[in-house]
Amino acid sequence: MTPPLAAEAQPPAGPIAAAIAAAGRVGPYAASDFEVTTGDGAPLTPAAKLYFAKEYIAVPKSGIPVAGVGSGMTAFDDVRGWAAGSIRASDDARPALVWIAAPQLVAGARLAADAKTLQVGGTTIPFALHPKLDLNRSYFDTSSAAFFAERPLTVRGEMRGAAFVGRTLWPDDFRVDPRAPLAPLPQAPSSQAALRDLMRATPDGGARAPFASRVIWERTGSRRGGSDQPVLVVMVNGAQGDDDESWGGHFAIGTGVLPASGRIDDLLINNFYSLDVVSEKGILAAPVPLDNYLADLNSGQAWYRPSLLIIATLSDPRAAMVIQGAFNRVYPQFWRHQLVYQHATMNCASISVDTLRALDWHVPARGASSLPLAWLSIPYALVKDRSVEQARMAYEYLTEDQTRLFPAAAFEEIGADLLRLATNGVAADDGALPRMLADDLTALITVRVPQLPSSRKYGSWPVVSPSEYYGKVPRDPAHAQIVPVPPRPFPSNLRDPDLLAPPSRRSNIALLVWGAAALVLVAFAAWRIARRFLGS
Repeated sequence: MTPPLAAEAQPPAGPIAAAIAAAGRVGPYAASDFEVTTGDGAPLTPAAKLYFAKEYIAVPKSGIPVAGVGSGMTAFDDVRGWAAGSIRASDDARPALVWIAAPQLVAGARLAADAKTLQVGGTTIPFALHPKLDLNRSYFDTSSAAFFAERPLTVRGEMRGAAFVGRTLWPDDFRVDPRAPLAPLPQAPSSQAALRDLMRATPDGGARAPFASRVIWERTGSRRGGSDQPVLVVMVNGAQGDDDESWGGHFAIGTGVLPASGRIDDLLINNFYSLDVVSEKGILAAPVPLDNYLADLNSGQAWYRPSLLIIATLSDPRAAMVIQGAFNRVYPQFWRHQLVYQHATMNCASISVDTLRALDWHVPARGASSLPLAWLSIPYALVKDRSVEQARMAYEYLTEDQTRLFPAAAFEEIGADLLRLATNGVAADDGALPRMLADDLTALITVRVPQLPSSRKYGSWPVVSPSEYYGKVPRDPAHAQIVPVPPRPFPSNLRDPDLLAPPSRRSNIALLVWGAAALVLVAFAAWRIARRFLGS
């Protein structure tokens, strides 16, 4: 199924390998379970094919189990029903696809200072960069070339003619030290506060800091770093330095295996972005290898902002397999639009948190930001912006559970709950998945990934409340930096007949109440005017 390369583009023997074969793993799964193809050559659903037809993906080989999807139900009801049986069975059905973006991989490469060649072993290969997308406002520059020339790299790309065209550049020294000594987080009022302090240790959230890993907890008597270890990954990406819509950051859950070498580039990250706009970075919502997620030349998060990860190492893969299995079922529902991305109510943090909650992991909720402000935001936005949609969004942002709304809040709450399970064990109301984690956790490792140098302004840490957000964005909307992106509506002919109607927006009630109040005020004013007129 692998798309053939043109005769003149066959790779030289030795240094270049198929992308997943060289990696050895696809997250928690063996690479040998997958094959590389493009979406138009794979047995995908019409909805998935819409987004991945021309993209390189890894798909399960014939005979390998693939995650299914529930009919006529929400994505999270689907996960709940599936989990009732799979929590004990550790269902390991593979994802329908993994977006790898490029079909080949060069490991242990050295980039020339001018970024024109790669040195691999004793072979020099002409090198070129994958083109910058038109909507992308920054790109690889001389500072990028200097950074990458200093270290060995793993490069995903494709031979085109005599040159290797690189799409993802991953620094090989970005790896965890599993044998590092224990260094618990400093004392703070709470685990959430300690994680926030770590995230904000520098004004730029670590954007310019070196890559660093730190073991913040380990089980007494456990042996770290001696062999492959199953892992669960919790990741928050910071704010971009040149986009005032990005102060909330981004969030993702991942799974995989941490080898003795500490490499993390082939961990599998569950990335959710809106499908209904064309991303200026070319991002598509899908499971992706961590090196693609962070270091793809256009879509990689590390080109835009710093990141902080918690890697939970486990003695048994069962919890990670259940979590990944749940996301494997959520994606088909997302692609077919049973689950629809909404910035206020169903974003990257919302989807991730709801998936874990559907698995009976009671990720703590922080509640709404401010109910009084939410109600007052309706008339304020109607007068100020003269927009019903802006009034709706303001109300929905302020009434949303902050753990679901803010990536940083999701990171803090899930990270703190992992620390609770590790140090205190389970509570009476914990479900089967948290009990697995409490039994299987062997270490918690934080990983700071800096922003990669480029022509883009450096980013910072993500905000964790509406007040922080409004303290960052310009008061005058005309001064805000916003990247307009074109819409990409989902074709009506691809809507499956079993899709449920979208849920009613909770702002409907607020609009009705304010509308009724306005009618009463108008009627009262009319009555007073009429009474005065008739009385005169």
